[in-house]
Amino acid sequence: MQARIDRILSSPALWLAARLFLAVVFVSGGLAKVIDIEGSLAETRAAGLEPAGLFNAAAAIALLFGSLLLLLDRALFLGALILTGFLALTILLVHSFWQQTGPQAQISLYFALEHISLVGGLLLAAIVSTMRRRLLPG
Repeated sequence: MQARIDRILSSPALWLAARLFLAVVFVSGGLAKVIDIEGSLAETRAAGLEPAGLFNAAAAIALLFGSLLLLLDRALFLGALILTGFLALTILLVHSFWQQTGPQAQISLYFALEHISLVGGLLLAAIVSTMRRRLLPG
């Protein structure tokens, strides 16, 4: 039974699926910034980030480029680092729950915790990518 579980967990298909699942939030966020530019600019301005166009473009590039590296499993650590930087900046600049009160503070805290969990997933993906290269042939 353990051998079968090991085969499943080391399969290229499951590794690809795991990266796809992790990347969904970043790809969709990056595409939303490209497809709905006006909405993204309004969101950026509402967060007090100016120049909104520059922040929006930087976020879209970080989200899409980091996701690409994650999905292709090429320089995955760099992709994880880019996406982690995006998440950390988002917590500091947008979801700063420690500067808010009431329901908005609670919502921002939940987003911050979600972002921290995603950082954990990204770190795990970088570790697994490195281990797979060392341990699995081809």
